[in-house]
Amino acid sequence: MYLLRFDMLLSFVITNVSCFLSESKVYHMNCLPVFVGVAPARNCPHHRRSVMASLVQGVYVLERDRQCNRQGPDARAPAWWSFFHFELRQVLIDAADGSIFGAVYAFQPPLHLLDPTAAASAPHYVVAFRGTIAKKGSAKRDLELDLQLVRNGLEGKSRFRAAMQAIHDTLATAAGQHDRVWLAGHSLGSAIATLGAKTLVRAGAPALPTFLFNAPFVSAPVERIGDRRLRQGIRIANSFVTAGVAAVLKRGGGGGAVHDAAFAAMAAWVPNLFVNPADPISAEYVGYFDHRRKMEAIGAGGVGRLATRNSVKDLLLGIGKGGSGCEPLHLFPSAVLTVNRGPSPDFKTAHGIHQWWRPDLSLSLECTAHYYT
Repeated sequence: MYLLRFDMLLSFVITNVSCFLSESKVYHMNCLPVFVGVAPARNCPHHRRSVMASLVQGVYVLERDRQCNRQGPDARAPAWWSFFHFELRQVLIDAADGSIFGAVYAFQPPLHLLDPTAAASAPHYVVAFRGTIAKKGSAKRDLELDLQLVRNGLEGKSRFRAAMQAIHDTLATAAGQHDRVWLAGHSLGSAIATLGAKTLVRAGAPALPTFLFNAPFVSAPVERIGDRRLRQGIRIANSFVTAGVAAVLKRGGGGGAVHDAAFAAMAAWVPNLFVNPADPISAEYVGYFDHRRKMEAIGAGGVGRLATRNSVKDLLLGIGKGGSGCEPLHLFPSAVLTVNRGPSPDFKTAHGIHQWWRPDLSLSLECTAHYYT
């Protein structure tokens, strides 16, 4: 695992919890995660998660600063990265509407805070992407891209091209140290980070450490169904239908089905995936990975593996188009899945980026690693 450690952490507190708003609203500076005291945070995944979520939040606030014309000392975004000793190296702008959708950060800690052991695994750069902001100045473009995401069509859009160029430029600056360039995103931003990471792996480049918060799973949210046996029955039936459609298309030469070799080649990329079962946008990842094991248990592993790398929607959309052999954006061969089982009374709480730096979050997390074989 890739580790980020700063030589501070005794207790993790968050002030002014009442200002936690939805992702479409700005978080005030006094909502920052605050570390008090000095103690080593050795190999701390909770700290990595909190820092990466905060850097993504920095992109949200950058765009809100732009929309509200907050500049200089009035700008609220810098606190979200400077607190963790990052510097803003580049702002990523969507040419279609002029909105800020991403940022490139460089880690520049004071020497007295950087432990040599931690330095060996800390990132040099982080490329972060925000999700949808439902405010004038960005909402129209963001919602257009949300629709393209459902249609698996982000790759041809100017926002993704700008994101990919920033990733390539950052890798060049890192002089080939791919493990020192990390990607992070929330919601729509997770999809952009996912597409960027997958594009690199398909091109034969090393996999980048990636942190995906509330990544969209483009499917009916079966995980939200209360009855466990009903959920399992629906997933088993869906697997057989998906596998059947994929097999028919493969025999008929109609294209669209994902080749096992192409999917297996992506397995070297193991993103850190953070989801909430109460979030209808990301919840289905919980069942997606668990269902593989259940299909093996009932002796239908082959069907399960075929269904794992295909979706009926994308199979049907690929009929007659020759098929690219690439899996739909939201399907992953491998991942380290972290599930927030804590109380989430509404969509704002379940889907919001702010849940991932809560001080008590470690008490309600389940973390499992899944590898494609």
